[in-house]
Amino acid sequence: MRKFFTLNLETLKTATIRTAGILALLVGLVGLGLLFLNPIPLVSFIFPIPMLNGLHITQESVQTLLNSVKKDDVLVVNASAMTIILSLGIGLLRKGIYNNIKAIGRGLKASPRATLNAPVKLYRKFSVWRNWILEKVEYLQSESAKWKTTFNILKSPYSLLRAMGLSPQMAASFLVAGSVATSGVVVNETILAEKSFSNRDPGVYAASVVGQNAPLDVPTEYVEGSNTLRIDLGTTPVRDITIENVSVGTVFANSALPGNETTVIKVGGLIAAQGFTATRLEVGTFIYEKSRCKKVTFSDINAHTIIVRGNASDGQSIAPSPGTARMRSIGGGHHQADAMVTSGGMYDRIWIQSPASGINGKIGTLKLSNLYTKGGDCEFARMDIGTLIIELNETGSGTGFATKEFIIATTVTGANLTIEDNVEISISEPATISP
Repeated sequence: MRKFFTLNLETLKTATIRTAGILALLVGLVGLGLLFLNPIPLVSFIFPIPMLNGLHITQESVQTLLNSVKKDDVLVVNASAMTIILSLGIGLLRKGIYNNIKAIGRGLKASPRATLNAPVKLYRKFSVWRNWILEKVEYLQSESAKWKTTFNILKSPYSLLRAMGLSPQMAASFLVAGSVATSGVVVNETILAEKSFSNRDPGVYAASVVGQNAPLDVPTEYVEGSNTLRIDLGTTPVRDITIENVSVGTVFANSALPGNETTVIKVGGLIAAQGFTATRLEVGTFIYEKSRCKKVTFSDINAHTIIVRGNASDGQSIAPSPGTARMRSIGGGHHQADAMVTSGGMYDRIWIQSPASGINGKIGTLKLSNLYTKGGDCEFARMDIGTLIIELNETGSGTGFATKEFIIATTVTGANLTIEDNVEISISEPATISP
């Protein structure tokens, strides 16, 4: 009977110590978890909790209590750490502090060398785990490089066709009809390929979304059948936008301007309207060169330096006014968007604007070079520019010199003007060419 009683007492003592240790550990972990997680939404279904005398514990009161605890996060961390340490201490109590200290003393007395070598053994064990982890990381890196190479090889036929100036649709048709490629390859090359400004894909590109830094090379909207290249500017400055060597408008077969549009190229801010505050484009350096257009109009532009050189047109009116615009550059440091550069391709229309009410778009350098257009006008308006360079362009629709088709209006002002070697010659729109 006494032995049975002694066994039950020891069992109860052990169970009590274990329970206290587990509870202390759980309290410490819960305290740390409350700093990063909010459990109230997960248990909201139990509220309100009824109490005595008609009282209830509401979800709002518990949330307020948790918020007040979280405010003093240092106190919570310290209390949780102490509770976890307490649980470990209770674990030592379960075996007896005296017995543990006595065992440590026996080990020190029996083998001093083992005590000195303990850190080395610990390091060697750690090295085994470290080497195992590094082997797995190196294996995954090598596999990733192999898959990347595989996809680059798969997409090379499509990329080569796009580099030759073919549209995405035509490149895909060549892969299906003119080769042994299966429809699965076309899926890899077109459907799974991300739309890209640098790959000459049409679409609406958010150069900078109001209030955040958006990735440049991803369209915010892509509509099948639309072939307009549009850039929307907001609060984030863009270091460089370059569009070169492209055909625009109806200059290639089976193309057409979007409905109700009269311009093939339109660059600038937007005029005021009901509920909309007018916007402008601020540009450090704007270069418009080596391009062909039916009619070109520059208006409502303030620039520090204007250079108009070597332009030929079928009737021209160059009449800028003196101004006092300052020298200008666009910066942004780390928060400035990367360059947007595309070369080659065919579009129905190119449109660069600042569509957010009262927010001017900002571009460090804007370069439009070798744009070959037909079917509409080229319009540049509502801009503040540091240096404006307009050179070596051809403009005209064959209506004669009496009709002015290369126009720099009096609303264009410059503090420094250079206008030289601009001539009037008979120029008509180019013929439509095959894509």
